[in-house]
Amino acid sequence: MKHSWTLGQKLGFGFAVIVAFAVAIAGVAVYALRSAVASKDQVISVNSQNLIAAERLRAAVERKGGAARGFLLTQHDGLLAAMRDARLDFAATLQQLREHEHVEENRKLLADIEAAEAAHQASLERLVVLRRGSTPEAAGRAFDAEVVPRRDALDQRVAAFIGREQQVLDDARRASSDSASAAITLVLVFTGAALVLAAALAIALARGLTRQIGSSVQHVQSSSAELQAAANQQATGAREQATAMSEITTTISELLATSRQIAASAQRVAEIAEQTAGAARAGDENVERSQQSVASIRQQVDQIVGHMLELGKKSQQIGGILEVINELAEQTNILAINATIEAAGAGEAGRRFTVVADEIRKLADRVGGSTKDIRGLIDEIRSAVNTTVMATEAGSKAVEGGARQFGELANAFRQIAGLVRTTSEAAREIELSTKQQTTAVEQVNLAISNVAQATKESEASSNQTLQTSAQLTTLSRDLASLIQPGAIA
Repeated sequence: MKHSWTLGQKLGFGFAVIVAFAVAIAGVAVYALRSAVASKDQVISVNSQNLIAAERLRAAVERKGGAARGFLLTQHDGLLAAMRDARLDFAATLQQLREHEHVEENRKLLADIEAAEAAHQASLERLVVLRRGSTPEAAGRAFDAEVVPRRDALDQRVAAFIGREQQVLDDARRASSDSASAAITLVLVFTGAALVLAAALAIALARGLTRQIGSSVQHVQSSSAELQAAANQQATGAREQATAMSEITTTISELLATSRQIAASAQRVAEIAEQTAGAARAGDENVERSQQSVASIRQQVDQIVGHMLELGKKSQQIGGILEVINELAEQTNILAINATIEAAGAGEAGRRFTVVADEIRKLADRVGGSTKDIRGLIDEIRSAVNTTVMATEAGSKAVEGGARQFGELANAFRQIAGLVRTTSEAAREIELSTKQQTTAVEQVNLAISNVAQATKESEASSNQTLQTSAQLTTLSRDLASLIQPGAIA
């Protein structure tokens, strides 16, 4: 599986490589510096000290020779002590050179110097003895003949050793300089290689990061464009939904007004039914009083017929209103279903709207059921009205036929009273149903108002989402222009 490096990992890798290069350069520099310092220390501590010791040998030889010449002239014993001190210094210096010298040729030169110094010392001791028993001229001739050649031999060996040490010192200096130059060259080579590798790594990282960030910017641009399109659709849908909610609110308001009119009509029907019942009872009492009341009864019958016809018309009006209510309930149910679908598409923001839509659909179902019940009652009222009209017409014919039919008319009035009671009960039920419907419509109106408010909030949220998506698109373009200048127009 191919491993995909993140931006932080790539930067960390680049930084780690640069640190590794820096550590390597520092290590090489420390090594070169230590090598150069070691060479310089070798020159200073060993070769220079050996050369100084060799000069001390020469000085000791000079002091010893000077003391011997002085003794030949003055025979002072203090000069013999100075000569011994100079020889002790010579021996100590020679021993120091042996301890620090490891080159075989130089050690051989030291051995020759020691032998030459011993021969020179032996000749000096013989000259001291000769001087104590002879004249200065004899001692001087012996000094020139024996001591001077051996002193020259000693000086030559010391000079040879000093020249050898000087050559070793010069070679050590050249080696130290060469070591320092090599160290500088090595540091420069490592630094150049590190710079080249760091530049190559920086170019590779820059290209890789540019490709990665450019790809991410393209994804962001595509996503922001899709988000902007979705936000446009959502804003359009929210505006359409707000318009639909406004229409629903208007329809519900009309339905509420119609329900109140139906309630008022039902109340009037109930009052008319009560009046009809009272008239029927009064007519039944007047039938038994006298024949002179026939005209009045016929008048009442005519009134009853008129009221029944009016009741039939009212029933027809109520039926028409119920058809309108039923149609409004069906439309409300359809709108509630559409609102549920739109709310489901809206996601989390439309959850409250879904609950409200369900309540609207339930209320619409209840309204439809109530209209069916009312329609049945109205059919019963129409049947009762028709029966009442027929009965009153028959009673009117019976009144015109004579007093013999007063009993039948009384029975007919009793039937009318019973039917009027039924009509009154039906009117009360209609009134109660219309009051319940009015309450339900008011609840629906309140729910629709809440839905309209939620729709406005959803529209505002959609507009905010649209603005955010537009800002995201602008930011992605700016980032792309920073990564690849001129790539985006």
